[in-house]
Amino acid sequence: MLAAALAIISQGGRVLICEPGGKAPLTRFLPNGVLSATDNPELASRWWRHEPNGNVAMATGHPWRDVLDIDVKPGGTGWPAFHRLRAAGLLPEPLVFVGTPSGGGHAHYVGTDQACGSLKRHFIDWKSSGGYVLTPPSVVDGRPYTLISERPEARAQLNWSSVRQFLDPPKPVRAAPHRASVGTGIDHLAAFLAGKTKPGRNQALFWAACRASENGASEVELHELYRAMQFGDGFDERQAARTVADAFRTTTRRTA
Repeated sequence: MLAAALAIISQGGRVLICEPGGKAPLTRFLPNGVLSATDNPELASRWWRHEPNGNVAMATGHPWRDVLDIDVKPGGTGWPAFHRLRAAGLLPEPLVFVGTPSGGGHAHYVGTDQACGSLKRHFIDWKSSGGYVLTPPSVVDGRPYTLISERPEARAQLNWSSVRQFLDPPKPVRAAPHRASVGTGIDHLAAFLAGKTKPGRNQALFWAACRASENGASEVELHELYRAMQFGDGFDERQAARTVADAFRTTTRRTA
């Protein structure tokens, strides 16, 4: 365990000592959890001298490594999401790939300042700035973390935001019901017109449409004026639509 921890430190990483057979940092050495991770080989050596079987963990994020964590749990597995991401070209070649005791995996990438994240529905976690992961040869539930592959030439970073948007795209925003523009006076004018009966309904509509148009209402909004009007006796909805169109053209020419 100590040799693995010192190897991480020699490559520029910071390490934590965790409980033997578990994932929690040993608080007697790490009172502030991951914030107490060290790149000091003498301090790390003292930790493992006191607890030789303590599991080895590394702090994630810049300047060391980020890790995409593929979980395998009783409720599901992250492998389908992982394969979808690969097929979509969103997963660069990792520096290191580690098999985890549960049957999942850790894909290591060049470290960044991105925040940690989790897509629980897809059983995918992201360990970056402020996070940590266990590393080989740590053991949990009697099963070890194992090195699957190592490609030092792979220097790509993984964009967690792109992964999140691909697996959990934002829901489309439903258009709100149309409402008349504030300040056009359409609501009041429509209430005035609703009580109009013959004669003079069409003239009143023309007058109201001109006032609303002058107040900034669009031609589409003007059609709200006659929705509640009484039709009949040669005045119908088609006539009303022509009237508001005429009013809009009239006021547009007047202000041009």
